[in-house]
Amino acid sequence: MEALMLALLLLAAVLVSSVIDQLVPKISSPLIQILLGLGIALLASSQIKIELDDKLFLVLFIAPLLYDEAKNIDKASLWRNRKPVLSLAIGLVLATALVVGFAVHWLVPSISLFAAFALGAALGPTDAVAVASLSKETSISSRSKSILEGESLINDASGIVAFQFAIAAAVTGTFSLVDATADFLFSFFGGILMGIALGYLGNFLVRKVRSWGLENTTFHVLFEVFTPFIVYLVANALHTSGILAVVAAGLVNVISPRVIGPSISRMNIVSTSVWRVLSFALNGVVFVLLGTQLPLAFQGTWESTAVSNDKLIAYVLGLAFIVIFARFVWVMAMEWVHSRAERADRPFGLENVRTAAVMTLGGPKGAITLAVAFTISYAVPQRDLMIFMACGVIVVTLLLATFVVPLLAPKKPPTDEDLRCDETEVSIEILRTVIEDLAARQTAENRAATQMVIRSYNDRIARIKSRNDIEDEPNTALRLQAVRWEQELTLKLIDDEEIYPIIGYQYLSRLARIENMLKHHRGRWSAQNFMLRLRAIARSGWHRIVAGLPGINVTERVQAIRDLQMQCAEHVVERLQQKLASPESDEPAEDVSTLLLEYQRSITALRNANPSITALTNTASKAQDIERYGLRLELEQIQARYEDGDLCRSSYKRLRENVALMQVDLEDNV
Repeated sequence: MEALMLALLLLAAVLVSSVIDQLVPKISSPLIQILLGLGIALLASSQIKIELDDKLFLVLFIAPLLYDEAKNIDKASLWRNRKPVLSLAIGLVLATALVVGFAVHWLVPSISLFAAFALGAALGPTDAVAVASLSKETSISSRSKSILEGESLINDASGIVAFQFAIAAAVTGTFSLVDATADFLFSFFGGILMGIALGYLGNFLVRKVRSWGLENTTFHVLFEVFTPFIVYLVANALHTSGILAVVAAGLVNVISPRVIGPSISRMNIVSTSVWRVLSFALNGVVFVLLGTQLPLAFQGTWESTAVSNDKLIAYVLGLAFIVIFARFVWVMAMEWVHSRAERADRPFGLENVRTAAVMTLGGPKGAITLAVAFTISYAVPQRDLMIFMACGVIVVTLLLATFVVPLLAPKKPPTDEDLRCDETEVSIEILRTVIEDLAARQTAENRAATQMVIRSYNDRIARIKSRNDIEDEPNTALRLQAVRWEQELTLKLIDDEEIYPIIGYQYLSRLARIENMLKHHRGRWSAQNFMLRLRAIARSGWHRIVAGLPGINVTERVQAIRDLQMQCAEHVVERLQQKLASPESDEPAEDVSTLLLEYQRSITALRNANPSITALTNTASKAQDIERYGLRLELEQIQARYEDGDLCRSSYKRLRENVALMQVDLEDNV
């Protein structure tokens, strides 16, 4: 029961972190989760001590996280930058393990050399989520971002393999370079081959089940979630690297079928949603665990008399400096080689140094380092001190990545490629085009059904704006224009003596109050309002004198005002439809259509029409036909925008899949 309560508490902290991350976007989510875990530990009635089996920790957290990272990485970009990625993911990890190992063993002789190598290997991998969670104000070049993402994937595997060999030597006290090299090569390449083989085997099984007509979305998603655990366990049982096998299976990623269709779109969208939640929860739990273990790790070493507190802080800062400096030197050398190969006549200047600094600090340590540190055997001397140092380096590198990298790489205006791959504005424009087309095809017979579909498109635009933090200010100018149209029509009807002047001026007074509210006037009186009221009194008095009548009765007056309001609403609807159909109009289509729907609903309410069940059924049936047309029009617009270069291929594919899924849902509901 205690384990269950702890698990629920950790998940609750992850849930809270997702909310705080949206409220404070400039602080990376790993830092927020660490602080929440620290708060849980400080508020707990007793110390939270978690002891997990090292193999269980790797298969439970690391395997699915690495599989998801490998599955979603840009493989073309990874292959294009394969040399710098492999240089950082393998060469730098081994160099970091050696440099940190010798330095730690020299600083703390009680930590054996192989245990120090293990600590260095644990500090080699960078964290993919921490890289992705860099401040929203950071601008990193596409090449640097691709290298950091590829490095964070592959260096996890190389770091863990190096750690496992080092910790085994530290526990047993024996080490043979020849045997270790042979075992490393077998584990490394055997894991890769095993992952590829199991990945294709999974593809074969999925295709076989599909050929029997038994596959559905539930089967597909569960099979995909099941894959990394099976791949890891099978590869590990054959004494190859389960981590590399999982990465290879994720890179192959052949479980999803290649053919694009409505059912495949649904599978991909559901699978993406499940993996997004699962990876966020697993990463979040690891960082919250880090926060809960900080007091325990700090307390054990902080209260120890063997090492002074000043030395502990110096150890952490010194180790962080060694890790960062080694990475900076390696990246500088890599950037120098790249600049020589790209353009030998270009001098190696400050811009190259800045790029190297960004890539150095933009690779913080995170979940993998922490998870690996937790797996250090209790038989290793100074285990608590090693975990303390690893936790300290994680916090230092996360702080530098969150607050220093934005200073080195401030956010710049988006490039043309960024705009092409950001489908937000294009999506809104496509939906506006559909609204304009539907409004133009609206007739008296399909008006109610068209209004339903247009309302749904307005809701979709509002959701896109809300999701991307786009301010949606009310279009006051358009509403004021509609009020002026009503005023002009009312004055014309008064001058043509088609309505009673007292009715007309009473309605004009009401419109003047609405205009004042839209302009945010505090008082109800204005010069225009005063003149309208004065004119209404004069004209109504003159009308009574001339006609010799006391005026129309209350019932007639109410009905006359309703008729006038309906006339004005119909006039505004006509003008809004013209504006919506006009190519010269610069008003957003969703604003015009929203106001148009409001006036049309007002007309329906004034007529007091109570539709029958048959009429409602017919309206729903017409709405489905109109929605089908709207979705087809969306696909045409997406294709046209892609051909015009307004969308990159990934955005084009994603938008088409979304529309295909909506088409499936529409047919399922028929």
